[in-house]
Amino acid sequence: MLLALLAGLETLAGARVVARMLRTAHGAPLAREANAGDDVLTVVVPVLNEERRVGACLDALAACGPHVAAIAVVDGGSTDRTREIVATAAARDGRVRFVAAPTAPPGWNNKAWNIAVGVADARTPWIGTVDADVRVGPCVLATAVARAERDGLDALSVATKQRLPDAASALLHPALLTTLVYRNGLPNAIAREPSRVLANGQVFVARRGALQRTGAIDEARASRCEDVTIARVLAARGGRVGFFEGDAVVCMHASWHDCAASWPRSLTLRDAFVSNARLARELAEVILAQALPLPTLLALVLLRRRARWARASIACAAALVVTRAGVLAGTRRAYVAPSPLYWLSPLADVAAAALLVVSALRRTHRWRGRTLVAERPA
Repeated sequence: MLLALLAGLETLAGARVVARMLRTAHGAPLAREANAGDDVLTVVVPVLNEERRVGACLDALAACGPHVAAIAVVDGGSTDRTREIVATAAARDGRVRFVAAPTAPPGWNNKAWNIAVGVADARTPWIGTVDADVRVGPCVLATAVARAERDGLDALSVATKQRLPDAASALLHPALLTTLVYRNGLPNAIAREPSRVLANGQVFVARRGALQRTGAIDEARASRCEDVTIARVLAARGGRVGFFEGDAVVCMHASWHDCAASWPRSLTLRDAFVSNARLARELAEVILAQALPLPTLLALVLLRRRARWARASIACAAALVVTRAGVLAGTRRAYVAPSPLYWLSPLADVAAAALLVVSALRRTHRWRGRTLVAERPA
């Protein structure tokens, strides 16, 4: 009977998840829009010891058209060859310049401070942020700005395609990505409720005036997920924020171990807009609707119970497993040539849920060897 109760709870959580996905299922990814205009966008690239990745990032940005007026690489104190590589890129493209950020003030995390420094120095109507591990397509930033202007958005971020570093990542990364879908729904949508806003700072464009008027970057200074918090502040103060799939590729992590150690920190999406109770409810839905249905189904089948409750429980668990398979098929387009292990990634759902729970409970987080400032509780 405990399995029947568990299957019932899983079904309730699954119904909420499916309803969320259905509400966000009607959007379309970014498509080539009309010209965004010349010199409308300053791209800020926050870096810290990115000698292995920033060169390719800047090469991709250099292929962007005249809509990009400036490319500011804001450095938070790199000790490797990052500055030298940026100087080489600047010699080839006059839009590129290196900006050494002052030491972050008390209460600021390094990346948020780098973004603030880059935005303060910009003069264009639009600001874009691009992480050093991203390779943008030549038109994606222009398309993002044009789509935002057409739809009256204050910010728009791009759901990038993932290039996985190893076979084991093809198991873990999709399981972690699925937790986003279960908690927030599908991409290609405009969110209205701040706590449901999803954003990706890897490729993000926003109106400079909106950022300044709302103080969104300052509000995100101690957030674990500064990109999401910036977007949520804009939405909370009357702005419209979109999240769409687009032409950009990223290799986020060096290995599956790096993925497990670093991504859950921001993936919890915990900031001042999400209460502890809400976060607990969302994580419970991930556990019940994503992580446990397959183990529950296997347990029920192995026990060979024939009672009516067992048959009903098997049907409920099987429906959730089928739903998970559908999500797996849908998220395949988010990856560039993944290992065949991708199709076995539901086997890592329990581990993904556990990583999120541990991250949510952890009070101190580190990034690139630096301890992050504690965020304000909700």
